[in-house]
Amino acid sequence: MTQLAPDTQEMLDSLRTAVADILERKRRLGQYAVIWQDGKPVLIGDDAPPQQAGEQYSQDQEWY
Repeated sequence: MTQLAPDTQEMLDSLRTAVADILERKRRLGQYAVIWQDGKPVLIGDDAPPQQAGEQYSQDQEWY
């Protein structure tokens, strides 16, 4: 993997922190989230709407 410039790495770290904070907030509020997993959008959370037949969904999905 190539080394990122320090300012680029700082921006990437900030974005990762922001996403993790938002996902944690949604989890605490009992809201579902849509994440990208294995090339497909996946709904995670207790209140996620039912998936269509053939779509992937896991109640046991870890929060990132």
